[in-house]
Amino acid sequence: MSRTFSNIKKKLKKKYFVNEKYLILNGDAFKILKQFPDQSINLIIADPPYHTTKKSNIIGDKDFDTDQEFINWIEKFIIESKRLLKKSGSLYLFCSSKISSRLEVMVRNHMNIISNITWTKPNDPGFDGWKQKVKVENLRGWYNYSEKIIHAEISEKGNLGNSYFGNFLKKARQQSGMSTIELAEITKSYGKINHGGAISNWEAGRNIPSLNQYELLSKALKKKSKIKFPKYNDIIRPFNLIDKKNFTDVWDFPNVRPYKGKHPAEKPLELVDHIIKSSSFKNDLVLDPFAGSFSTIKSALKNSRIGIGIEIDKNLCKKSLVEIGSKKIKFLSDYNKQPKNQNIVYEGLFKNLK
Repeated sequence: MSRTFSNIKKKLKKKYFVNEKYLILNGDAFKILKQFPDQSINLIIADPPYHTTKKSNIIGDKDFDTDQEFINWIEKFIIESKRLLKKSGSLYLFCSSKISSRLEVMVRNHMNIISNITWTKPNDPGFDGWKQKVKVENLRGWYNYSEKIIHAEISEKGNLGNSYFGNFLKKARQQSGMSTIELAEITKSYGKINHGGAISNWEAGRNIPSLNQYELLSKALKKKSKIKFPKYNDIIRPFNLIDKKNFTDVWDFPNVRPYKGKHPAEKPLELVDHIIKSSSFKNDLVLDPFAGSFSTIKSALKNSRIGIGIEIDKNLCKKSLVEIGSKKIKFLSDYNKQPKNQNIVYEGLFKNLK
């Protein structure tokens, strides 16, 4: 079990359900997250209320009278996320396209923006909401058929030019007395025009080195500087893509089709899989502070990560435990060893949720 995960569990005042691979908490995310230790999370996937949709069946969606009130609320969450994330951590923030530009400006004050992703929904006919029913001649603006996902990483002070690793590398290089060109030669990462090549990009926060490149540059800099280089996974933001499917900042994932008990803002498991596999390593801690349908926790379990889900709705917490248990994921031994009368089991699991 992860030592960090153990520390989080010890610090929490109230536990709802936990085993070695996931933790489910019912309550206000802001209050619960204050109990988490600094730099304890590898990846945060946040799907808060969108505010602009004003849906009665989504808790918090109608809580804010003005856009600025909502932005201020999200800013508090961003500040807390920055405290929680490890130096190599990432944040993915789902939001409405109607307010994403204002949210991105705010996030830039605290973190380094990697991408502003547009999620399109190529749904089959009959499963694309009002798109088929809309009368085009009555539209007075472009039909809203996408959502935004802001991808950000830890930075020293705001956006580009202040990434944690970039500043760390620049300090180590300057202490060693080496130029970007010299270091680029050693790591074989020079460009055809800019001979400082990738080194300049790494220092500016525009890119990150591969494991091999990191080992070469750390070996070279260790000889001439006194700075201790951490392990690759502890300082480099993971980003792993294995094919060209959804490798741009425009993603195509169909919506979750309607079913009895579907969460109104449920995200496709395949989309969450894409985020988790690309932006975390196995056994990393993945946090979803607005868990809803708990797709993030299900994906974390599926992809050998440790999932932490916080949800304010008690019934959704109960539902998630039933769903996770019913999938018979191989390492959920707590469920597999229970008697066939699942009602007895669930009553014990849910006693803190009454």
